[in-house]
Formats: sequence, structure tokens, C-alpha cells
Amino acid sequence: MSAKGKSKSKSNQPTIENRKARHNYAILETLECGLKLTGTEIKSLRDGQASIAEGYVRAEENPPRLLLYGVHIAEYPPAGPARQHEPTRTRVLLANKREILKLADKTRQKGTTLVPLKIYFTRGRAKLMIGLAIGKRKSDKRQDLSKREARREIDRAMSKRS
Repeated sequence: MSAKGKSKSKSNQPTIENRKARHNYAILETLECGLKLTGTEIKSLRDGQASIAEGYVRAEENPPRLLLYGVHIAEYPPAGPARQHEPTRTRVLLANKREILKLADKTRQKGTTLVPLKIYFTRGRAKLMIGLAIGKRKSDKRQDLSKREARREIDRAMSKRS
């Protein structure tokens, strides 16, 4: 069988999600960005050794760029102490200039922010999905929980019926 015919298994490609973001924020729109990383950071991501729950994104206009703050990518032990990266350094996100300026304009509105939602791999490259978000109030979170519970109850009743 040729190399083109083989499908790569997704088991060795981890996805790191920010579950807290969907609970605390209402996501208005999303954007897929590339990540500018070092070799040891990529290896740690492939091992699934990252936390994006505390992270946030800032859009700058001059020069237009997206910066990722507060994301912890663990050190890669086999590389040795001399070649390690700083775990919580500021990272540059790769996106189209027009998209960056559009996001920068939207984040100027009161209450909107950019949050990292998920890190995953596409064709061997690390991608970060960011979301333009508005913070939820406590009542909104309670409504979401009650809707989810109601949906679960309906699903249980339907499964018992069949």
C-alpha cells in the first residue's frame, strides 16, 4: 500500500481544551491561528503537556499582531536544561492582518475579550482556536446548567422508551 493510501491515526495528536472558557464566556465568533513555537514547546504539546485555562489573547494594531499570554506549556525533560523554553512566555499567534485588525476593533468594545479555546494539530502544525467572547453573568451560567440538565433528562427518558 502506498503512503498516500494510509490514514494517519489521530490518537497521537492531542487536543488541549479550555473547558472553563465556554462556562465563563459566551463565544461570539472563533478564529483558527497558527502558533509560533520553539522545538521543545512543540514536543511538549505533542505529549499533551499544556494548560490554556489561565490564558488570554491581546490584539495589537501597531504592528498588527496577536499575542498569547498566560498559557503554560511544560518543559520537555529529554531536551536537557540548556535547551529548555520558558513555560509561560508570551507567544505570537499567526493570523491574517485583516483578521487581526478586525479582532482588535471588536475587542475595544466594553466587555469583549479574546480567549484561547483549544490547541490541536492540523497536518502536523499546532493550531490555536481563539474566540471573541463576552463574560457571562451568574444567572446566565445557571440557565445553561438548567438547560443541560433538562436535555439530559429528555435523553434518558427517550433511551428508556426504546
